[in-house]
Amino acid sequence: MTEPEPSRTPYVNASATGEIPSFNGDEKAKATDFANYFCSYAQLYHQKQMLADHNRMAAYHAAILGNSDVFKGKVVMDVGTGSGILAVWAAQAGARKVYAIEYTDMANHARTVMEANGVDHIVTVIQGAVEDIELPIESDNLELETANEGDEHRVVDIIISEWMGYFLLRESMLDSIIRARDKFLKQRTGLMFPSHTTMYIAPVCDEGERKQGAGEYAGAMSDWSDFCETTKHIYGVDMKTLESNFDREQKDYYLFSSRWTELPSEAVLAEPKIIKYLDLSTCTLADARGIESDATDNSFDFEINGNEYAGPISGLSGWFTADFKSRTDDVGVKCAPKVQNPAFLSTGPENGYTHWGQQTFYFLSSIPLLNNETTHLSGAIEMQRTKENSRLYNSRLRYTSSRLRKDNKDKKNGEEENTKILMKSAMVEQVYQIP
Repeated sequence: MTEPEPSRTPYVNASATGEIPSFNGDEKAKATDFANYFCSYAQLYHQKQMLADHNRMAAYHAAILGNSDVFKGKVVMDVGTGSGILAVWAAQAGARKVYAIEYTDMANHARTVMEANGVDHIVTVIQGAVEDIELPIESDNLELETANEGDEHRVVDIIISEWMGYFLLRESMLDSIIRARDKFLKQRTGLMFPSHTTMYIAPVCDEGERKQGAGEYAGAMSDWSDFCETTKHIYGVDMKTLESNFDREQKDYYLFSSRWTELPSEAVLAEPKIIKYLDLSTCTLADARGIESDATDNSFDFEINGNEYAGPISGLSGWFTADFKSRTDDVGVKCAPKVQNPAFLSTGPENGYTHWGQQTFYFLSSIPLLNNETTHLSGAIEMQRTKENSRLYNSRLRYTSSRLRKDNKDKKNGEEENTKILMKSAMVEQVYQIP
């Protein structure tokens, strides 16, 4: 898969309250959301890209077909079914009823897939936003978990979905999953597939890609200089007054946008750091909005031995994992069915290709690693949705680096190890687009 290019055209893709438009957007916001987000999922080409991701497919296949005892006789909802393969697997695993929810006209293809695989009597494809749809509770004889007020829609035993975007949160589909859970899933016994997700970052060495971005930026500015000279001499108009604005645009595009990467495992220079963990049975809409500056896990402190890695540190890279396992919240531990055969999906470099890849934030200047010295990289990361587009995120990185030398002492004689600070950088702060 080639790296998707960041969009250069800003557009408003949010409701009046800043939510994803499929929740409470007006018709204009919903139309923009469809044109800039949903429409690609209506193409079989895009569906094929995801279905050809064997790490993705194997994890979901193992999670569903490997736990047929959990699915047997249950009511399942597949949110964002696409071409419908997860819904087919749920039916094959023994589900009594499956509701495959799809916003786009891909729903028509999904119905064809259900018929071709002989599960159309089990799977009902519903076209629409999951925030808007209703289930045929009476006609399908669906059982409520309780008769409590507000629980009149909680008839689903398992919600399955492949909602994860680049660096987990991009696309903000998690909002729809949470709202579907809070409306349709049985609170005490319901299961979420995936059940838990974890976000990681780590320092990486990838100088080729970092230098390519810097070279592309330099080339763009050189072209601008030629353009200004030509316009002035041939047409008599000085455009140099716009240079600072053009420079800002090109930096944002080439230097301050994260890049889709497929890194080899040896590019990772330190043990990855967990920066966000989500329990899909209990996480909130606030959790889905990103990583705040005061978050518990958003800081990092990496120690890299120059004798072990050639380096340099080109930037920080982020990815995620997804678990399909038993519930871990207090209510679920007591009441929900146990997942006897957990499944696991990683989008990290150690797992090879996935269509998610990794999102890498390249530094303007790499940080060298030197023999007999230890480099510390410490700081914090934030993620917030952009104001213009509720499905895209910006990430703020703050970090300092320092080099240390440790003198080896004779510990048998009680001598303590000396650590000498050789260099410490100023704080670097930069906001990156996650396009």
